[in-house]
Amino acid sequence: MSSEEGNAMKTAKTVMDADGIERSLTRIASEILEENKGVQDLVIIGIQKGGVSLAKRIAQKISKSEKSAVPFGILDITLYRDDILTSNKKPKLGITDISFSLDNKKIILVDDVLFTGRTIRAAMDALMDFGRPKLIRLAVLIDRGHRELPIRADFVGKNLPSSLWEEVAVHLTESDGVDEVIIEEG
Repeated sequence: MSSEEGNAMKTAKTVMDADGIERSLTRIASEILEENKGVQDLVIIGIQKGGVSLAKRIAQKISKSEKSAVPFGILDITLYRDDILTSNKKPKLGITDISFSLDNKKIILVDDVLFTGRTIRAAMDALMDFGRPKLIRLAVLIDRGHRELPIRADFVGKNLPSSLWEEVAVHLTESDGVDEVIIEEG
């Protein structure tokens, strides 16, 4: 079967458009502020790649609302993945940029899609190398279920029950030129 035939068999459905993403991020930012009662000791960390742009947007919304800058960081989890030794792919390292202490901070860890929980486990392991936070909360745009580890999101843009054979793709303006979430079957 050619790759064109394989692509023709896939069907894609938009499950969240730009307005839906914007509303979800605004609500998540508000929920974070409400739970934290302001920005004291709050930091926002985006997981490479999908969580970085979302984390930056959430941090900007919170900073604008509170008229106070919220520290923002970027976390690459490549070397903390539990499949790094079993994968045939050569790992491609991303950038980690956390230029502040995490000791006694309230961390909001941000990712685009929560699926098995393995990425989040790796992210928490990586964060511990930067200090001892007071707490870690998880914010995700999409929670699609199918956990393999006991991990749950504290702030969710949309719960999207899906089949294991479906793929959920988050496209963001910063990297893809459009804001949308699609689910592909096939």
